[in-house]
Parts: sequence; structure tokens; C-alpha cells
Amino acid sequence: MRVIGLTGSIGMGKSTAAKFLRRLNIPVHDADRAVHGFLRSGGAAVAVLAKIFPKTVRSSDNGPYIDRKILGQVVFADPAQRIRLESIIHPLVRQSEENFLRRQARRRQPLVVLDIPLLFETGAERRCDATVTVVCSDYLQAQRVLRRPGMTLKLLSEIRAAQIPAQKKRRMADVAIPTGRALGYSLRVLLRALQKLRQRPARSWPRHGHVFGKKTGSSDDGHYRG
Repeated sequence: MRVIGLTGSIGMGKSTAAKFLRRLNIPVHDADRAVHGFLRSGGAAVAVLAKIFPKTVRSSDNGPYIDRKILGQVVFADPAQRIRLESIIHPLVRQSEENFLRRQARRRQPLVVLDIPLLFETGAERRCDATVTVVCSDYLQAQRVLRRPGMTLKLLSEIRAAQIPAQKKRRMADVAIPTGRALGYSLRVLLRALQKLRQRPARSWPRHGHVFGKKTGSSDDGHYRG
């Protein structure tokens, strides 16, 4: 099973690329969606984050949840707090990712995609057979992002500071998909890239100590070693 890592800085068009991949019936694990689930009422991260970031807690009929907008403002303004948050969230995302890969391996899927915003920042590219990043100009990125509710130039600047610059990601990735032109052009480039990536050897799955998602050795701690 080939594992492709998809990434891109905020506002670059990664969500559109992931949606296109799903239309091609390629399974996609969305790290952001997993995080949203952890922060909802009953989510795996709510209780611990409520103690660390009490001002982010809100109530609903289903119980307490974490206000992602407030949480984002807190952690992007303070690198130490962001690191603290990531130490809680990242292991949960890895476990969700592992469960996804096991399911797809049991289904004998030939190719899957891991949609990870911080792919290179967290070293997740080591768990992939190839990487794809979406890119556009800083100007277009700002235009897109500043249309979002609650987004400001200050917050955008803080988010950019927490991410590897887009042009560096472009050099690090195996494939770069430009999203500054017509949508159809970007999707055609992505489709051609997929055709080439399907020919790459599948080395990332199964991991050492796993056979189609089943542990075969006692040394595995439940998380993948990059």
C-alpha cells in the first residue's frame, strides 16, 4: 500500500486537493478533521485541555467542548503554549492515522493519502512513500485567508511563523501543485502526479512490526517510528 503525504500552508488549497482525491475514490485521512473531533463535546482531548486552557472551554447541550478559535489565538501567540498543545494532540492524531492505515490495509487499498498540515514540521514525511504540497503566492494566500471569519493579518503572521515557508516546502516535497491559476489546471497537474506516484515502490506500509495492521513484535509501542 502506497502512502502519500499531502500538505500545504494555510490558504494554499490543500482542502480542495483532498476533496478531489476523495472524488477519485482515494482514501484520505484528514488530520485537521481528527483534531476537530478531539475538541468536540466528548472528544478525547477536551478534559485535559480544559485544565490547561480553561478560557477556551464552552458548554453545549452535549457537554463541554473546546473553542478552536480562542485556542488558536492563544497558542499561535505563544510558542510555548503551542508546543504544549501539540504534545497532547499529536499522539492522538498519530493513533487516528494508525487506525486509518490498518483499515485501508485490510481492504487492500493500493494507495492512500495522509492530509497533514504540519507534515514536514512534525517529520511525518518519514512515514510516507512520497509527498505532495500545494503552493501559491504569498499575496494570493493572504487574499484567501483574510476572507475567513475572525482572521486578521496579525493571526496570519503568527500562523506563518509557526509553519515552514511555502517555498521551502516546495523544495522538500516530491511534487508541488500550483494553485494560483485556474482550478482545472491545478487538478490536471495533481492527476498527472498521481499517475507517476502510483508507480513508486510501497515501502511505508506495513511498518516494521506490522503485517496489514497487526502487531507482530512486542517492541512496538502503538505509535509508528519515523
